[in-house]
Amino acid sequence: MNRLLSLLILLVMFSFSCTNKEVITPDQQTPKLPETPYSYNVLSLPAGASQAGGIFDDVIDPSKPSNTINITPWGATLGRVLFYDKNLSLNNTIACASCHHQDKAFADGQQFSTGFQGRITPRNSMAIINPITQNNLFWDSRSRTISDLSLKPVQNHIEMGMEDLDVLERKLEKISYYPALFKKAFGTEVVTKERVSEALSQFIGSITTSRSRFDFFMNNDLVHLNELERLGMNLFNSDKAKCSSCHGGGNMSAQDGPNDPYGGGGTGSFGSVVNDLRGATNIGLDLQYKDNGFGDGKFRIPSLRNIELTGPYMHDGRFKTLEEVLDHYTDGIKPHKHLDVKFTDGHGNLKRLDLSSVEKKAIIAFLKTLTDKEMTTDPKYSDPFKP
Repeated sequence: MNRLLSLLILLVMFSFSCTNKEVITPDQQTPKLPETPYSYNVLSLPAGASQAGGIFDDVIDPSKPSNTINITPWGATLGRVLFYDKNLSLNNTIACASCHHQDKAFADGQQFSTGFQGRITPRNSMAIINPITQNNLFWDSRSRTISDLSLKPVQNHIEMGMEDLDVLERKLEKISYYPALFKKAFGTEVVTKERVSEALSQFIGSITTSRSRFDFFMNNDLVHLNELERLGMNLFNSDKAKCSSCHGGGNMSAQDGPNDPYGGGGTGSFGSVVNDLRGATNIGLDLQYKDNGFGDGKFRIPSLRNIELTGPYMHDGRFKTLEEVLDHYTDGIKPHKHLDVKFTDGHGNLKRLDLSSVEKKAIIAFLKTLTDKEMTTDPKYSDPFKP
């Protein structure tokens, strides 16, 4: 009985800690911002990539927000401050940027991340790679738009713990540098959760990468790929390696539009999208998944841009290196019943990739040409609270 009573007390204390209405006193550390904001509204996207446009939401539910974002210089500036501000967490210890580091293409280099109370996230923190071009976000594709994504980590009971957004509003109202920033972004000093979401969405949507060695090579800007990199590029696009069949288009990510291989595949009765794969697939990581992702062990296919910087890899960060990732495709794919058909022989039998050690080295050499060092050092994406 005593053990049961102790357990009940602990549960009540935990519930109180997660739903506390009290506004914890915010930290005051003024961000350093340029007098003239950066041109966040001028996007630099890879050739062939464009804004996603919320194409599915228009069909399924016109009342839902579109992924098309109106980015303004001051709106994204406010979003940048919010992104790096630890005051968005319940106890002033975690910012969005705590799990998304600019020098790592906005991943964090950890298998799992540490939340506001020291607890560990169940999934690897995804890099931020041209999110404005993508129709599905998070490892389980649960968000279709950046607007829907923006406050989910803030409210998450492990990540930032600000479950009550009314508490967040009252907290930000007390911080000296926000009234002027909200006024510049929205015309008045009023702080609302909707404005917080919109500003974060503008900043996140402005984060683009398109200036890698590969991009310059494709634009004939006097940049050349060596023999090994060229071999890797050819393999990447070949039927043998199959890389581009998942990581396609200018963003080298899931092609998930309505008529794309990992998209909706058309519409059914009453205008509903049928067979929407949501940019996710099962690559045979396990025979039985503890985490089923989008369902049936399917997880969103990420962009391969800046992949050199974003390890460890997969939703659970199980692979530390790109070598381990390619070893999985040549030796480790499990015959799961929902395995992507490209890893079968057409009759449901497992068919792993047949890549030699040289071919794997070549593919990795090519993948490293996708690193955009300008994006990872651009001051407009940097921490405004740093000295």
